[in-house]
Amino acid sequence: MTKKEIALAAVLALKKEYPDALCSLDYSSPLQLLIAARLSAQCTDARVNLVTPALFDRYKTMRDFAGADPDEVAKYIHSCGFYATKSKDIVGMCRMMIEDFGGELPSTLDDLTKLPGIGRKTANLIMGDVYGKPAVVTDTHMIRLCNRLGLVTTKEPKKVEDAMRKLLPPEESNDFCHRTVLHGRAVCSARKPKCDECCMKEFCRKCI
Repeated sequence: MTKKEIALAAVLALKKEYPDALCSLDYSSPLQLLIAARLSAQCTDARVNLVTPALFDRYKTMRDFAGADPDEVAKYIHSCGFYATKSKDIVGMCRMMIEDFGGELPSTLDDLTKLPGIGRKTANLIMGDVYGKPAVVTDTHMIRLCNRLGLVTTKEPKKVEDAMRKLLPPEESNDFCHRTVLHGRAVCSARKPKCDECCMKEFCRKCI
């Protein structure tokens, strides 16, 4: 099978296994998703989901966050790790969106990555989940699965993103990324992948 054929087979297999391709972060607005995604760096989504209810109850709008004291924000997100940097980024990104983007969440990769603390992974998440644009979110699960499938031979996020944009149907790319997270947690773990239970074992290079 060619890489393109393997990618298409993986799309179909994961779609059947995980029909609901949902983001693992809990949120009720685009701004909340952006903030939750920033908090998820070097932190589990499960931990972020425990922290954000109180945070979003305290700060309800972009202007609330923009006017907040980073030290106070840090108290709400302390258990997420790197809380001092993350709190400054959250306040800073909200101030920038108000000052430079008219209080709107940017809709392009270039503009999103201008925000403090926002890299390509989070920018792609926003592009896909908020704006419905083709996106490739290269988190640790996506990178691991793509390597095991034989689609890439690198762990560099940008190189994985570029390669997968060429292999995945644009309309499937965002959901595919969400499904690799679900599959990576349930079956294709980093240490002990359950190849016998894998829906892609017939064509996965690691399973064959």
